[in-house]
Amino acid sequence: MNGTPTPAPLRVGIVGYGLAGSVFHAPLVAATDGLALDTVVTGNPERAAQARERYAGINVAASAEELLGRAGELDLVVVASPNKTHVPLARAALEAGLPVVVDKPVAGTAAEAEELDKLAAGRGLMLSVFQNRRWDNDFLTLRKLIADGALGDVQRFESRFERWRPQPKGGWRESGDPAEIGGLLYDLGSHLVDQALTLFGPATHVYAESDVRRPGAQTDDDTFLALTHAGGVRSHLWASATTAQLGPRFRVLGSRAGYVKYGLDPQEAALREGQVPGDGWGTEPESFRGRLGAGESPLTGGGDPVPTLPGDYPAYYAAVERALRTGGVPPVTAGEAAAALRVLEAARVSAAEGRTVEVGA
Repeated sequence: MNGTPTPAPLRVGIVGYGLAGSVFHAPLVAATDGLALDTVVTGNPERAAQARERYAGINVAASAEELLGRAGELDLVVVASPNKTHVPLARAALEAGLPVVVDKPVAGTAAEAEELDKLAAGRGLMLSVFQNRRWDNDFLTLRKLIADGALGDVQRFESRFERWRPQPKGGWRESGDPAEIGGLLYDLGSHLVDQALTLFGPATHVYAESDVRRPGAQTDDDTFLALTHAGGVRSHLWASATTAQLGPRFRVLGSRAGYVKYGLDPQEAALREGQVPGDGWGTEPESFRGRLGAGESPLTGGGDPVPTLPGDYPAYYAAVERALRTGGVPPVTAGEAAAALRVLEAARVSAAEGRTVEVGA
């Protein structure tokens, strides 16, 4: 008896083989059933050698133009290059007739994200933004607690990406040139805002504080955002490289109970170490479990430990593959990314002018 033939894998080209391309995108693409890592673009000979060593038979292109010259041999382009190149490279790939995944932030402004979205829709092509933190273990766990009603009505959401890096590392991410779209507001802030909007819906007002703390730093390295959501939830979000004592990753307060979780999802560290998704992927020790309770402190053992769901970054590209096969909605849309960018733009104005800003005003 003949079964349904397995379709040929979709061929993927990745533009950029720095941190984003080599640590996140390439390993996740290579691990996804139905996708084949065909080409990486890098002009760096050392990175090219690393790619060839890790992925046997992979093609290496020296430029995006070289890659797009082979557009007919590809099914998807991933833009994992520096932020300032996201819009022009995504536009070029769409104009070449290729679906696109763009690392966050997709653009420097919501208007640019909307223009790309319109271009993709007009050509009938998928456009998605890589917001992998929607598949963090703690975020998946919190989302389930909210859906199950364990917290009651959520009133306040506190979320932190805090680090202790007293010396700037340099590079475009810490450049003071606005064209680079660097700084923590658009880096970690993209994740923080996306998670808040995903959980609690649109934000109507933003207040932000954004500082340059470290000697020699050129752009924001210590940023705070307060969002008022249309549904009444207030989100307080921290992104910092100057935190000598780290706070909880999540502190979520509801009418029935609160949830407090420390520590980071383990997937980024695993990918940086060269691990690939497989059995036990995304799991953490029981000692890292968050706590759920009311009127108690988790630091003194109060509340009930909550098993943390496994993190699942591979789910992003699995959903991309399904969307490409079926014509369905991708896992993160450019419209969702534009909504987050409107919040970030309002936050930038708020921090500069010291006032609360209406989103989209």
